[in-house]
Amino acid sequence: MIATLPAVIFGIIRFGAQAVGVLALSLSSAMAWELIMNIISKKKITIGDLDAALIGLVFGMMLPATSPWWLVITGTFVAVVIGKIIFGGIGANPFNPALIGMAFLMLSWKVFFDFDAAYINYEFNFTALAPLAALKFQGPSAIADFFPLSDLIMGKQVGAIGTTFGLGLILGGVYLILKGYIRWEIPVSFIAGIIVTALGFSMANPDIYAGPGIHLFSGYTLFGAFFLATENSSSPSNRIPMLLYGFFAAVMIILLRHIGVYADGPILAI
Repeated sequence: MIATLPAVIFGIIRFGAQAVGVLALSLSSAMAWELIMNIISKKKITIGDLDAALIGLVFGMMLPATSPWWLVITGTFVAVVIGKIIFGGIGANPFNPALIGMAFLMLSWKVFFDFDAAYINYEFNFTALAPLAALKFQGPSAIADFFPLSDLIMGKQVGAIGTTFGLGLILGGVYLILKGYIRWEIPVSFIAGIIVTALGFSMANPDIYAGPGIHLFSGYTLFGAFFLATENSSSPSNRIPMLLYGFFAAVMIILLRHIGVYADGPILAI
């Protein structure tokens, strides 16, 4: 949770009070769902381990600041109750619970994840377009001047609350690695997979496919590399499987972006 702070604080500054509301509701409702399930099942109260809080925080970071309240609590219900509790609680989940909640919302209410429409009433001092959506529907040549890499790294893009500030996500990820909370293999192979696959597509047809830069520093990519793919229970624990898992998750992301109907891909790919 400490590692998310650079990206979270930046998101709050960028998107304002609505971002605070979404994050607070996501975190608190995730803990509430776990508490309710503890009481119903007559088991030990487990919200003190902060796992539900972490799920809620990570989930909230992936939402637009304009998300309605019912979308947030529906998502945290799916994440905590279906993604975690019914499999036996912490450490028993086969998939990242926050991703289960997000996948459910994206498949059910795709309209809320149109970031261009979500922030139509906001005023920004940069091109207020979601880079990956612009890339998918306009092509690399049409958007080349709108999204310099320096702007993307510093968060000058629209997107989810906690996923736009590339530098903050990298700092948080490095902190997690140095503290030993995650291993380096998955993030490194994940980033390598993005670069190699995107570069391959770009070299094959640069008129249709963009290079690695925009793929790496926009959307959920860096958030996925450090905070989603590395979730303990749902990721491998040995070096070679970790390297394969990270690399091929990234390959799947680029395939989804180029061939699938969604502009982004980490939620479903991971």
